[in-house]
Amino acid sequence: MTSKRKFAAAAVGAAIAPFLVAIPTSTASAHGYIDTPPSRQAQCAAGTVSCGEIKWEPQSVEGPKGLTSCSGGNARFSDLDDDSKGWTATKVGNSVNFHWTLTAPHATTTWEYFIGGNRVAVFDDGGQRPPNSLSHTVDLGGVSGKQKLLAVWNIADTANAFYACVDLDVG
Repeated sequence: MTSKRKFAAAAVGAAIAPFLVAIPTSTASAHGYIDTPPSRQAQCAAGTVSCGEIKWEPQSVEGPKGLTSCSGGNARFSDLDDDSKGWTATKVGNSVNFHWTLTAPHATTTWEYFIGGNRVAVFDDGGQRPPNSLSHTVDLGGVSGKQKLLAVWNIADTANAFYACVDLDVG
């Protein structure tokens, strides 16, 4: 390659390099939430309750496995942890069908459901990849009145889980 060609190639490279850095890359758009009965993030997305950024990302409540917060420990979604925000509690019986919408289904170990820190149900997927839509019927274990249910979707190939809280009025 002649020195004129090398210079021209270097000049073109230098000219387009700033544009290559500015090309947006897609972030991992996470990944799933309970839409029925409406979880707190579903209520935010629907505008039922005024929330922050979660309004546009109801599927993004991801955090390390083992947490017990509605926000998954994510400060951006701390509105979900605020029990005084006026969440609508769905009237249900002792058996509830929870429907998940998954925008990026990940290989899954378990789905866990908790009320008052007690696990009331677990579904083992054994590392399988779920469909984009799935439901679990959960027996709430005889509780009654207003309850906050925490649902946890444990991912098989990462240290993370997805979190959703659902406000219920049982009985």
